[in-house]
Amino acid sequence: MSFIKENLNLDPIVDNVFSVVKKAQVAKEIYGSDNVIDATIGSLFNEDLSLTTFNSFYDIYNNLSNVLKAKYAQSFSGNDAFKQAVLKWQYNGSNINLNPRVIATPGGTGAISCCISTLLDEDTTLIIPNIGWSSYKLMAQQNNLHIQEYEMFDSDRFNMESFKHICTDVARKQNKLLVIINDPCHNPTGYSMSLNEWQQVIDFINELSKTISCTILNDIAYIDFAYNNEVRKYQDLFNDISDNVAIITSFTISKSCSAYGLRCGAAIIMAKQIEVSNQIEIIFEKFARSMWSNISNSCMVTFSDMINNDVDKYQIELNNYTDLLRTRSKIIIQEAKECNLVLYPYVEGFFVTIKVDDIDVLNKYHDELIANNIYTVKVNKGIRIAICSLPIEKCYNLAIKLKNILDSTIIVSK
Repeated sequence: MSFIKENLNLDPIVDNVFSVVKKAQVAKEIYGSDNVIDATIGSLFNEDLSLTTFNSFYDIYNNLSNVLKAKYAQSFSGNDAFKQAVLKWQYNGSNINLNPRVIATPGGTGAISCCISTLLDEDTTLIIPNIGWSSYKLMAQQNNLHIQEYEMFDSDRFNMESFKHICTDVARKQNKLLVIINDPCHNPTGYSMSLNEWQQVIDFINELSKTISCTILNDIAYIDFAYNNEVRKYQDLFNDISDNVAIITSFTISKSCSAYGLRCGAAIIMAKQIEVSNQIEIIFEKFARSMWSNISNSCMVTFSDMINNDVDKYQIELNNYTDLLRTRSKIIIQEAKECNLVLYPYVEGFFVTIKVDDIDVLNKYHDELIANNIYTVKVNKGIRIAICSLPIEKCYNLAIKLKNILDSTIIVSK
C-alpha cells in the first residue's frame, strides 16, 4: 500500500555539497582550521572566514520596523516596487525592449523550479548542461521529466555543436523545448560565454522555433560577480528572438546580496509577443500561489530601497568582493598552469573545477583529497573548488597539492 504518487522516486536524496560540508566541519574540530582546506561552501566568505554581509543591504534591512518585516507582501507575485527594482538592476547596461514580466520567487531555486514545473508536460525532456547544478536533475525527476545533457565544452569553448545536436534531437520528439543555460559565471566551472557564442545560440533557437516553441532558461545566479563590467551586454541579443521564443532569467538575492537565508529572487519573463509573456506570467502566478504563497516582504523592500536609493554604496561593496574573488582565482589558475593541473575553462565567478573524466578516478580522487584534509565537492566530470569561501592564504600552493594527489590516484587506479 502506497501513500504517495506512483511515479515519484523513493531513493533517498544525496546532496554532495552539504554532506561533505559536514565532514569538513568535523575535520576542523579535530585537526584545527589551519590544518584543513575547506573548499566546499558555495557562499561568499571574507578573509577571516566570516560570511560576507553587504552593509548597503543589511543597514536598510535592520532599520525596517518589525511590522514591515512581519507583514505579508503586497501580492503573492511580489511587490510592485520590487519588480521594478529587479528590472532596473538586471537590465543595467543592456537595452532590452521586450515585454518583461517579473514573479518574485524563493531565491533563484524558486524561479528555476517554477519553469521546470510548469513549462514542460510529464514524460517530456528537459535539456541541461552535462556539468552543472545537480538540482536541475532533481527538479526534473520530481516532475516526471526526462533529461538530455549537452556537452558544456569543446576544448576551452562552449560546445555549440553538442548544444545544437541535443536541442535538435529533443525537438524532433516533442512540441516544445526548455533548455537551461547557466551563464555567466557558470556553476561549477566559472565559464562565461562570449557575445559570439550567445549570438549563435539565439540564431539557432530562432531557427528551431519555426516548428516548435522554445524557451531558454538563463540561470544568472552569479552574474553580479562577473569580472567584466559589461557582462549584461549579451542580454541585448535577446531582442533578436523570434515570436516563438521566450527567455526567462532566474535572479537571486541570495548571491547578489549575500542574503542566502532570506530566500528571495525572481523569474524575469521576456518574449516578443505580449500574449506569450502574459501566458507564462499567469501560470507562474498560479504556481507561486499554490507553492509558496508569499515571498519575504522585508527582503523585497530592502532590495528595492537599496537599488533606488543606495546603489552606489552597494556597487562599491560588490566591486570589492569581486576583486577579492579575482585575486583568489588568479592564484589558483596561475599555479594550476605551472603544475599542469587541468581545469575547465575559467573566466569568472565563485568556483573553479578540476577536469576528471574517469568516474572511477574521480571517486577515488575525492576520497584521497578528504584523506589529506582537503574538502571539495564532487561534480559530474570534476572536482569543484569553492574559491568564494577559500581565503587567499589557502589558495597558495593548493594547485600543486591537488595535482600531486591526482597523479597518485591515477597511478593507483591503473
